[in-house]
Amino acid sequence: MSGNKEVSFDPKEHQHLRYNPLRDTWVLVSAHRMKRPWAGQVEKPPEEHVPRHDPSNPLCPGNTRANGEVNPDYDSTFLFENDFPALQPDAPDPGSDQHPLFQSKAARGVCKVMCFHPWSDVTLPLMKKQEVVKVIDKWAELVEELGTTYPWVQIFENKGAMMGCSNPHPHCQVWASNFLPNEPALSDRCQRAYYQKHGEPLLLQYARQEAEKKERVVVESSDWLAVVPYWATWPYQTLLLPRRHVLRINDLTTEERGGLADIMKRLLTKYDNLFEISFPYSMGWHVAESQRCGAGVPGGGFPLCVSCCAPP
Repeated sequence: MSGNKEVSFDPKEHQHLRYNPLRDTWVLVSAHRMKRPWAGQVEKPPEEHVPRHDPSNPLCPGNTRANGEVNPDYDSTFLFENDFPALQPDAPDPGSDQHPLFQSKAARGVCKVMCFHPWSDVTLPLMKKQEVVKVIDKWAELVEELGTTYPWVQIFENKGAMMGCSNPHPHCQVWASNFLPNEPALSDRCQRAYYQKHGEPLLLQYARQEAEKKERVVVESSDWLAVVPYWATWPYQTLLLPRRHVLRINDLTTEERGGLADIMKRLLTKYDNLFEISFPYSMGWHVAESQRCGAGVPGGGFPLCVSCCAPP
């Protein structure tokens, strides 16, 4: 007779796999490794002294950019075509006469840069709520406008030099493309399959479950919920979700936009306070395909969400 005692599973003590339903993949979780001794070097990042207006900064009001254009003396948001775009609307087609191992196809689109504020020494968590609402309104306008031509509109912000941002001025990028990138295409397929099987949008059900469990909730409000996703793979990763089924930013009500500004400020302030610096991160909005593609039917496309990841 064996004397071994059966051990009950403890997610904090025993490694296990967690399923990511947005990618149909499994993530290894080994939380017990947090107990290992830490002998690495820890340094506090140097303090940043960013001037409110730098005459040499190409994103500041009134300054000249690399292409010779002069910025207006803007006092709110400012949008312009990226001077070094990754996508252009008139790129030629590579053609169809290709070897199956060396395939390529046309990639067309537009890339825009959007400044959040005229001051270089502020960030989203430091801006006033109504100033953040103006940013959200501009995002909504861009999703609406670019979505009439392109099936995919991606809004993202890389904040801080550690995340590859080359300019300290508060800004984001907006890329619209004639193709659906790999990650949203995979997420779209997974969410469509989930809806067909369970009869409810995946992220809507997930938000409700997390709100009930309250194990991974970071901040919440009547319209929004920010959590550490169950399948998180990045350090300090969060997922921001609306509590109702919203497909795109331009579908948000005035009240929901105000609530989004508030919860974004609360969430990003927590990052700053936790690390006692203006915290670097990558943030990207995930919306449904544009309406020109017919997305928006039940289970089609995927609900509005934003993923925020800290540096590794």
